[in-house]
Amino acid sequence: MSNKINEAVEIRWHGRGGQGAKTACLMLADIAFTAGKYVQGFPEYGPERQGAPITAYNRITDEPCKVHSNIYTPDYVAVVDETLLKSVDVAKGIKKDGALIINSKRSPEALRPLLNGYKGRICTVDAESISIECLGKNFPNMPMLGAIVKVSKVIDAQAFVDNMRESFEHKFAGKESVIEGNMRAVVKAMEEVEVGE
Repeated sequence: MSNKINEAVEIRWHGRGGQGAKTACLMLADIAFTAGKYVQGFPEYGPERQGAPITAYNRITDEPCKVHSNIYTPDYVAVVDETLLKSVDVAKGIKKDGALIINSKRSPEALRPLLNGYKGRICTVDAESISIECLGKNFPNMPMLGAIVKVSKVIDAQAFVDNMRESFEHKFAGKESVIEGNMRAVVKAMEEVEVGE
């Protein structure tokens, strides 16, 4: 990733309705803003029903961004549901030095044959197992958020963790188990994301 001033870091999210991809996208925008970045976070609306494929986007810069278009050549792509690899070209348009971050129990290389000839970097994290262990349910969006921040380095990792805790404490005041479960899920994903070639 280039560190040129005001070069946007663009992220595309793929998930299914009800998995929280849109929530994770908007939370990343929130946290990046708190960290002093200029941000955009927006979903692409289609059929809004449980299980339907959804797409959401982040654009994050160090200076005000005047671009307000869709994102066609993302730096990073988060795939919250591995089954989408069969029906959606998740690697479409991804920049040469970018990366795919996929919620999967499989290794990056095991997934490569499913990616229409994509030659770039693949990272995997078992967001489902992490969320079940930390939250008691399959909510893969927060582990995926942790993994994308770790891989993209779009925000300093410690600042991200600190800001996430503050955000959770505000949103879930008095619900200590929810706060701690989400924090464990985010940090565990940052530690366990497997970065392939």
